[in-house]
Amino acid sequence: MQYAVNDVNHHDRYKILTAFVLPRPIAWVTTLGPTGVVNAAPFSFFNVFAEDPPLVMFAINKRPDGRIKDTWTNIEREKEFVVNLTDEPLAKAMHESSGDFPPEVGEPGYLGLKLAPSVEIRTPRLADAPWAMECRTWQVINVKDDRQLVIGEGLRFHIRDELWDPKAMRVHMDKYRPVGRMFADRYCYTNDRFELPAAKGPAKDKAAD
Repeated sequence: MQYAVNDVNHHDRYKILTAFVLPRPIAWVTTLGPTGVVNAAPFSFFNVFAEDPPLVMFAINKRPDGRIKDTWTNIEREKEFVVNLTDEPLAKAMHESSGDFPPEVGEPGYLGLKLAPSVEIRTPRLADAPWAMECRTWQVINVKDDRQLVIGEGLRFHIRDELWDPKAMRVHMDKYRPVGRMFADRYCYTNDRFELPAAKGPAKDKAAD
């Protein structure tokens, strides 16, 4: 089975991509509204793709009825946001925050999520997130009238203390239980893991030395 992209409408392209590019990490993005209301919305077209500087990217599209999402307008105005990651205890609240909330109702307040102040920016972070990164907008790419790619530069990391070994600079994987996005209303656990030894590549030909 194969499809030329131009032969498939955008809805079916979305279904193909989200059905196979799995699991996807989830950016639970907090932004600050004009009246101080804190918005929190999940985005699964997301990932990190650099460390110097730390860069993250996620896609924001308009709502099906054409309304611009609060995250879009808040980032456009404030030029900043926080990417919070989600683990199993927060999964239900993360999913519920994807609902249609009016701008004057903040998802954290409505869902009983605790906020904590950021250091480098005004936008708060989710206090119970296992990991969060304060971001300044680095670049916004207008893909189409109904979609933007937001690239953020990380300014400060926040890590839940029990998840991190600061001496070894390693996460305690036995304690960190992130969740991944599958498709539609489906998510996955990440607690079934395995290890592979480091790949060595083909043995060097001694005779060629």
